[in-house]
Amino acid sequence: MSKPLVFPALEQFVAATNGRNMTRAAYVAVTSGVALMILLTVDPAYEAAHHWVDALLWACLAFFVFEWVVRLRHAFAAQRTWAYALSIRGFVDAIAAAAVPVAMVLGTHPKTAWLLGVFWMLKVVPGIPGLRQLRRVLVLESGPLLSVLVIFLMVLFLASVAVYYLERDAQPVAFGSVPAALWWAVATLTTTGYGDVVPITPLGRLVAAVVMICGLGVFGLWTGILATGFAAETRRDNFLKTWESVSKVPFFAALGPAAIADVTHMLRTMDLPARTTIIRKGQTGDCMYFIAAGEVEVDLPGKKVPLGEGAFFGEMALLGNNLRSASITTTRVSKLLVLDLVDFRMLMARHPDLAQTIDAEAKRRAQENN
Repeated sequence: MSKPLVFPALEQFVAATNGRNMTRAAYVAVTSGVALMILLTVDPAYEAAHHWVDALLWACLAFFVFEWVVRLRHAFAAQRTWAYALSIRGFVDAIAAAAVPVAMVLGTHPKTAWLLGVFWMLKVVPGIPGLRQLRRVLVLESGPLLSVLVIFLMVLFLASVAVYYLERDAQPVAFGSVPAALWWAVATLTTTGYGDVVPITPLGRLVAAVVMICGLGVFGLWTGILATGFAAETRRDNFLKTWESVSKVPFFAALGPAAIADVTHMLRTMDLPARTTIIRKGQTGDCMYFIAAGEVEVDLPGKKVPLGEGAFFGEMALLGNNLRSASITTTRVSKLLVLDLVDFRMLMARHPDLAQTIDAEAKRRAQENN
């Protein structure tokens, strides 16, 4: 077995993170290190506190080196050294730990070498869920995105050739070659329009107007594809999370996969902290709740009844009198599945067995309350 490092508590703290997440200390180190690297470029501020800046930069670097060594050690113990080293996480950790020291060993000026500390920001990337979602969207929508890219390049080069032909005699310096005209086409097609190079002939300006309109269309297509992909991916994630929660509720255990999928589309999840009032007595009820995790407490006259995981409540207001008959509060952190009135009626029509179960439970609770 490999020997423990000098600081076993710190090693355990660092190793507690998996390959996709970071410790709070790592976030602090990244933020501090990048801020100090920026301060290094401000000469008056650096001269006033260069000892502190240098010391803190070395402390951040030492943390990243230690973190890298710990993860290498644990990967070696799990016989996954190459898998970690060749992964994005391993590559980022290696760059963060080695870039600055290697630059200094090669003779780079320290102030220039510390600029490589900008790579420390990459350590944040694997832990951002939205970026993983973006990667999935780019993979799934790669076909449409590449198609729009081809259109973009076609318009770009056609516009460059056209404006070169129309403007080369009037502006030989600005449009004396297709590569020179390409700069204008990029600035115009992206609707940036720096204004340093503009057509002056009537036909050249007509081409510029068409290119600007095409730019709006191309970037609108890209935006629409990405927005649609993100919306679909978000619905997929929400569906999977809701499915997982629904499958844990014993009330739905007898349903088949198709029925559970039907129910999952109707339900929405709600995560609540402890001591949160969900229902107040006397309010108008328009939904019922299933407890996927946690516990709630029903405040009845003279007693308080706990309801645990798998139970449901709020159905009485949907079956008869739409006024809530009791106040209900969470006793600990809870995950609830919410079924609105319209969806409740559709669900009862599609699954009569669930309707009978809910009706029987509502009658039983009414008798208990009376």
